[in-house]
Amino acid sequence: MSEAEQLSSLIGNIYDAALDPALWPDVLAESARFVGGPSAGLFFKGATRKSGNLYYDAGGIAPHYRQRYFDTYVKLDPSTTSHVLADIGEPIATADFMPYDEFLETRFYKEWARPQQLADFVTAVLEKSATGAALFGVFRHERDGPADEEMRRRMRLIIPHIRRAALIGRVIDLKTAEADSLADTVDGISAGMFMVDASTRIVHATVNGHAMLAQGSLLRAVGGKLAPNDASAEQGLNEVCAMADGGDAAVGVNGISIPLMAGDGERYLAHVLPLTSGARRRAGATYAAAAAVFVHKAALESPSPLEVIGKLYKLTPTELRVLLAVVEVGGVPEVAEALGIAESTVRTHLLRLFAKTGAKRQADLVKLMASYTNPLIG
Repeated sequence: MSEAEQLSSLIGNIYDAALDPALWPDVLAESARFVGGPSAGLFFKGATRKSGNLYYDAGGIAPHYRQRYFDTYVKLDPSTTSHVLADIGEPIATADFMPYDEFLETRFYKEWARPQQLADFVTAVLEKSATGAALFGVFRHERDGPADEEMRRRMRLIIPHIRRAALIGRVIDLKTAEADSLADTVDGISAGMFMVDASTRIVHATVNGHAMLAQGSLLRAVGGKLAPNDASAEQGLNEVCAMADGGDAAVGVNGISIPLMAGDGERYLAHVLPLTSGARRRAGATYAAAAAVFVHKAALESPSPLEVIGKLYKLTPTELRVLLAVVEVGGVPEVAEALGIAESTVRTHLLRLFAKTGAKRQADLVKLMASYTNPLIG
């Protein structure tokens, strides 16, 4: 198949996974092949504590290596803090946050990546919060070398669709649900769901969707069409639903999360899922709908302490790694051993941290970090 045909098929499968999480392993395997890697995963990484959780994966990471990663090597992985300063939806490779030659000298590479013949890992942040980030990533085999621009280009083609599908899947949470129709399945969720045609005419709404319309503070039905009270949001919703009628690929990066404002100041988000392709066509045909619109209350946006410190003091991802290691393990020799880098490299980064933060010694860095993680410490 041509690249366009591969992409079209993959995007359709990605959106099907939003409604059927059991499809994610196959979708991730297909995504890895399209991007140019042996395996891929959807996972979570903590913001300040070096921890993580795997949602779905596919490909060549053996179970014992997967377990060792989350038990031990997540704390040594140079990419663990890279998501803190990353832009949502933008692919990041090792060379974006540290010199690749330096990466090859880390314990993480020598003990975990190299034995598996892995050369790189390209990730994209799907969502960030004060506690951490949800990410999508594809490994790179050593036979292909570090990530190149072609790999990044292909990642950018699918990241928006994976992000939309993952966000919708989280709203629906269909881990164990079984139902005869999409409408039956989502009627019990807290989000409101509306099936609309290309002109946003409402052809079906769940119980919570009708409740939102009846309340009238956030959404209304105007001439039978779904209309947010916010004019800019209405335009964005109209555009995405019109594009959804053209198929999965047409939706692209637009309207992944459309912000809505209720009359009382409460913030909501709307996610649009195309229903004109893949296994979703059955639901769309049943209701003559082009898209399903999911509306739910937005979580309070609060950046992590590391993100606040990083942006305030203009720190690099490597400097953030050293800062966190200083807080967790202590002196230069211990930090060097924990990160798998030379003591001289740690000292160099410490000097930069002192210059940027105004700290005079490592104890000052510990106090600085504590002041952001615990506002009672000053």
